[in-house]
Amino acid sequence: MFEHLKNLADKATDLAREHSGAVTQGLDKVAGIVDGKTDGKYSGHIDTATGKAKDFVNGLDESK
Repeated sequence: MFEHLKNLADKATDLAREHSGAVTQGLDKVAGIVDGKTDGKYSGHIDTATGKAKDFVNGLDESK
């Protein structure tokens, strides 16, 4: 079972690497929606989380 989960994680990582532009655009879109739904109350938290997620995705390219 562990091996199966490892394979899934590897596939997800490969997809995120290949489509990092789409992933970061999706993060921006979701962040905008959430920020709008919360009337900007959590903008700072949303920006921080989005930035960290983008850094992670961009770091995948460097870890090849």
